Amino acid sequence: MPLDDNFIYMPPQDELSILYEDDDLVVIEKPAGLLSVPGRLPEHHDSAYFRVLEKFPHAKITHRLDMATSGILMFAKHRDAEVAVSKMFQARTVEKNYVALVQGKLSEEGSVDVPLITDWENRPRQMVHFELGKTAKTLYKKISYDVEQDISRVLLTPITGRSHQLRVHMMHIGHPITGDKIYHPEPTRSPLKRMALHASYLAFTQPLSGKPLEIRGNVPF
Repeated sequence: MPLDDNFIYMPPQDELSILYEDDDLVVIEKPAGLLSVPGRLPEHHDSAYFRVLEKFPHAKITHRLDMATSGILMFAKHRDAEVAVSKMFQARTVEKNYVALVQGKLSEEGSVDVPLITDWENRPRQMVHFELGKTAKTLYKKISYDVEQDISRVLLTPITGRSHQLRVHMMHIGHPITGDKIYHPEPTRSPLKRMALHASYLAFTQPLSGKPLEIRGNVPF
């Protein structure tokens, strides 16, 4: 996402945690506050991709997470792997789950199926637009509810992969993700000092070896 030139970027300096590695792929756990790829300005150069390149000079990023989102991020080690993984994502044969804390008491489970489009006057903000938006669908399932904080822990499964999809969909049904500075009307009303969204699970068939993989991350909240 574009960064405001006045934004002060202070990414966490902890060493990246590698969750999985083979001859073709490396999967890390990105901390919240670290860009997936370098920003436009030199001071925004530090990123998950930049750090992975230091260990794997030919690595290519296969998908992205918002800076404020933590969790599983996969890289291809070479061009053939990049092409194979890209086809896999396009075919939607990758299962991805996220864990989030959302405001309010969520129903047990359901889906949000509303189209999304970029709000160009307020980039990088996205918005629901039924006429011009692109198809977007998210499944949700409540894990637990904290009555004192009025916060639900929820498992989110994106069927499509639109920018900010989970964040906008949760806001659309009246349960914005806690700590979300773009879509929560009261972002400081949160038990954490970050947005509570974590990419926690990735499952797919390794496209070059044919090996079925399930990768689970450590939810930090």
